[in-house]
Amino acid sequence: MNELLILGLSTLGALFILLAAIGFVKMPDIYLRISVTTKAVTLGIGLMLASAAVHFGTESIVSRVLAIVFFVFLTSPVGAHLIGRVSYFTGIPLWKNSLHDDLKGKYNPTTHKLSSSETTDESDR
Repeated sequence: MNELLILGLSTLGALFILLAAIGFVKMPDIYLRISVTTKAVTLGIGLMLASAAVHFGTESIVSRVLAIVFFVFLTSPVGAHLIGRVSYFTGIPLWKNSLHDDLKGKYNPTTHKLSSSETTDESDR
């Protein structure tokens, strides 16, 4: 039974990593590539590590796997956000068929700070 669980987890993990690689090649701009790879690779690595934890089954390996999965889930979205932010701020264009740019008009290129275009009125609170 353990062999089937290990086979299933590792196969799903490898499939998600493969789909991330295909998505990386097929996506038209850096922002979509970041989105695809962050989500799919994080899940794929988590599944592959889960299969390793089931395979070895010792307390030390399972605790290491849990720590690795925790740090990957913690750092992967932050890293992707920073790469996307730097890409936008350095002027890498969005895909030509992108429908909406949420940051347009909210970024000051001299100070590198975001500002809200919405004004808040104290009387509305």
